[in-house]
Amino acid sequence: MTASTATIPASTKLVTRVNPFAGLTQSLTVAWRTLVRIKHNPADLADLSVQPIVFTLLFAFVFGGAIGGSVETYVQFLIPGVLVGNMLFTTLTVGQGLNSDLTKGVFDRLQSLPIARWAPLAGRVIADQFKQLWTILVSFLIGLLLGFRFEMGVIRTLAALGLILLFAVAFSWVAVLIGVMSKDPEQVNLFGLSVLLPICFASGQFSPPDTMPGWLQWFAEVNPVGILLQATRGLINGGPVSGPVTWTLVWIAVLVIVFAPLSVRALKRRVS
Repeated sequence: MTASTATIPASTKLVTRVNPFAGLTQSLTVAWRTLVRIKHNPADLADLSVQPIVFTLLFAFVFGGAIGGSVETYVQFLIPGVLVGNMLFTTLTVGQGLNSDLTKGVFDRLQSLPIARWAPLAGRVIADQFKQLWTILVSFLIGLLLGFRFEMGVIRTLAALGLILLFAVAFSWVAVLIGVMSKDPEQVNLFGLSVLLPICFASGQFSPPDTMPGWLQWFAEVNPVGILLQATRGLINGGPVSGPVTWTLVWIAVLVIVFAPLSVRALKRRVS
């Protein structure tokens, strides 16, 4: 066997503890690897841009008159819903990318390197935040063109965006679990949409929950996406804030506590 085809030393494969700072640096490297793909494949950026534009235009012009009385009135209610909905669907890219790395053997290669075990997962989640920021920017731009305004000021709007991004980090662990447990990226989409569609459309994302049947109103009020929507609309448009924000933070903690360990355990089983 030549030097170029020598196997990786056992001492390297057995590295299990890495300095946290080094692990963070390695996570940022993995995140950059994920993001730089957009440079070589601009279609990925187009995919992230088309969804918020289509959602905003479609719902504003189709339902604006029926629900809000006019597009200008409805878009103020719609944009927070678009922000939250796009955030959830964008987190699916974490599961799709991770599943693709697992099925193509890229993850095995990363695991053979002397890096923190959690760096590949953290890198995916970090990269997702940049994608989230892009979809938020596109949503705001198209909303401003349709008449959306920051009614409660820029500071409270930024607070709402911070809450959405924090929720995205927590919900990414759900996408990671789906990505690890799925056989291929197509299955990630199937499982992901099965979870996202009910909790999105039954949360008051595009229409007020008080027009729904009683049992569905209850679901919209208790599901984490509905509570996040209440907090986001309260911060951006005005309304109750402290209660919805507190319960959103509780849900963020629950999602991380439950799904992060499940994801890591499922990943260990799959790569072992």
